[in-house]
Amino acid sequence: MPMKPIKATRRLALLTLSAMGAAVLALSAASASAQEQVLNLYSARHYQTDEALYANFTKSTGIRINRVEADDAGILARLQAEGTASPADVILLVDAARLWRGEQQGLFQPFRSAVVEQRIPAQFRAGDTGQGPQWVGVSTRARVIVYDKARLKAADVDSYEKLASLALKGQVCIRSGSHPYNLSLFGSVLEHLGPQATENWLKGIVANLARAPKGGDTDQIKGVASGECGVAVTNTYYFARLMRSTKPEDKDIVDRVGVVFPNQSSWGTHVNISGAAIARHAKNREAAVKFIEYLSGDDAQRMLADGNNEYATVPGVKTSNPALASLGSFKAETVPIAKVGANTVAIQQMLDRVGFK
Repeated sequence: MPMKPIKATRRLALLTLSAMGAAVLALSAASASAQEQVLNLYSARHYQTDEALYANFTKSTGIRINRVEADDAGILARLQAEGTASPADVILLVDAARLWRGEQQGLFQPFRSAVVEQRIPAQFRAGDTGQGPQWVGVSTRARVIVYDKARLKAADVDSYEKLASLALKGQVCIRSGSHPYNLSLFGSVLEHLGPQATENWLKGIVANLARAPKGGDTDQIKGVASGECGVAVTNTYYFARLMRSTKPEDKDIVDRVGVVFPNQSSWGTHVNISGAAIARHAKNREAAVKFIEYLSGDDAQRMLADGNNEYATVPGVKTSNPALASLGSFKAETVPIAKVGANTVAIQQMLDRVGFK
């Protein structure tokens, strides 16, 4: 009989130890969860091919990516609304004008990275006031001219200036002048031509329109192929998508139109960017820097370029994109992308004055 209390005590001790062990395991699991590295990414890139890009980063670093997708304007508005409570660490936008706007709104923070500064050319690093850039270009796309081969020759449209020539009256198609892709192009032209000549050029384009600006870049290409337009402006990746398509109707479009890299005998073709920035209130800053450094690496540069028919920003990176390769090499402009973005305010005022909707 005296042994029963001892057994009960032992049983109680075992139960206590078991409970303590469970508690320790629970605390360990919570600690492991707390220590998991994450990166909160707000992205305006909506390309399925980027899934491999993100998966490869997680595989190589162990940092899990939580992603929110919206368009450029939506992301900037969300960052403003969230303020200091924003969980965003890295911002990916697809246009220099919008990146510049985010910088001006105080939504980004500067960062130092020897890797980024060594790999990304200075032309594509922006917002540096002595503490490092606030945003950098991680891929580029050229803004080219497409034309109806049955009506025009390449020499008729081999510069942006010729879009305003009297010879093209009633033949120009283009998306909204206020679209960021065009704001950036026009901001580039402003750097080269100066204010008065640029405004006269914009007025000439309006006078040459075949229809009111509407649709996206692919719609402009289709307008040329259908004969509604004689000439249009598009980013290279839209045309490359059609080139890589297996649809007969897309192949027919490609056969009907020619492509020109404008201003090869002067300042070079305008290039825009997809760019990355660290959010002003980033909670995972170290992971954010690692991600941008990763985007500047050879593998990521190839994924960005080949996946969405873009060009690498890092010089010397070899890509494998038959569509872009068939378009040939070209001379790109060397205007700092930050200046292009900064010019968009003046450009918008010009567009209002000349009635370019």
